[in-house]
Amino acid sequence: MRQILPFLLAVLPLPALAEACVVHSQGQGVAVQVCQQNVSIPKGLFRDGFCQPKLKDQEIKVEFVEQCPEGAYGICSGAQAGGPAYRQDIHYYGVSSDARFLKPFCEGQSGGAWRTP
Repeated sequence: MRQILPFLLAVLPLPALAEACVVHSQGQGVAVQVCQQNVSIPKGLFRDGFCQPKLKDQEIKVEFVEQCPEGAYGICSGAQAGGPAYRQDIHYYGVSSDARFLKPFCEGQSGGAWRTP
């Protein structure tokens, strides 16, 4: 068992450290802000992939923070991101009436749990 333990520790995913990115996008008169809080995505993949959206005709600004700021009107907790092992919490800011579209997407397609702070 002692010989197997180091191997198991090497292949098991480690919990992600507190890490989040605030994504500001603006285009065609609409400004959107979301924050993605890493739950189980490898750090490099989170920073270089998930936090680098490519949105056509949008100006994107990404800010890395330790945790998502307060003030979100809704949070999709445990949203599946790119595979069953990758999870993140997505915080939504701005127009709270958008929750009527985001909540069903969160709970259906993302497999997350919607909560209102």
